Amino acid sequence: MSSGPSIIRRPASEKSNIELINSLRSNIEASKLAFRELLTDGSEDSFHTQESWINSRKVPFSDWTAHKDGILYVPAIDFSQSGLVEERSEYNITVKLFLLPGTSLSKRYNYAQEAVGLVLQELHVPSIDLLIVSFPGVSFDGDDEEEQEESETREKDTADDIESMVETWRALEQLHANGLALQIGVSEFGSERLAKFLPGTVTRPSVDQINVRDCCVVPKSLILYAKEQNIELLTHNDCTNILSRGTVRELLGSGEKGAGVLVGPNECSDELNREVEPRWVVKYTAVIRDRGVIENKGYFAAAELYD
Repeated sequence: MSSGPSIIRRPASEKSNIELINSLRSNIEASKLAFRELLTDGSEDSFHTQESWINSRKVPFSDWTAHKDGILYVPAIDFSQSGLVEERSEYNITVKLFLLPGTSLSKRYNYAQEAVGLVLQELHVPSIDLLIVSFPGVSFDGDDEEEQEESETREKDTADDIESMVETWRALEQLHANGLALQIGVSEFGSERLAKFLPGTVTRPSVDQINVRDCCVVPKSLILYAKEQNIELLTHNDCTNILSRGTVRELLGSGEKGAGVLVGPNECSDELNREVEPRWVVKYTAVIRDRGVIENKGYFAAAELYD
């Protein structure tokens, strides 16, 4: 029995970009601190003696990162333990792929494959329930959807056009066809954008996730159109540009809060003496179906180095 598309509001929580940055930084620090276990004999006295020495020196990033197939993993990832306790059928797994400004259209298929592949490895599952894509520079104006055409004009310098979105959508359709993503969806689409987008798709989005500012009422035109097209509307509070170049530089740089991966003033490595550009972020959430409890939640992010 079905009542058609509905609007499901997600509870407000910590802004996604702050949550992401804190998560990345804490994961890096935990990996660096794990290095001190190699320098102690396990005793409390030895630990305190070594702790001040470890904190006073720079831990080489080669000790807590991994280099494989031309990719530097920061920090190294251990996929040996499953991220879930129960059987796969007990979970509803949602993944959101944020394609960041400047991402090459020709590389997005690989980006989507890489992002979903990492989540599958992390959770030890063969598939996810829902994959949502967030296109660069696209935002939803909840005040007045009639202003969407004007909003799209303002976005045209940074946002994808419909043709680029449709071409990117092919990557999600392939993941769906291969059984890796049981459902696929879009983010920040009003009724006009949906109407332009849908004719170019083979597999239509089952979900449209929108960011409604200050819990405003979802435009009636979108509600009616989504119902007509059998698209479920979800709300969220994610940031569109979730990870900036400056933030990546700060996270990986040699500053006080940096990971010491990118070359700093006192380093001589030529390999990492380059600029960095974030390409994508993927957010995953595993919810226990019968209890609605989040058991596992996390992020992966990818960036490219260039001269």
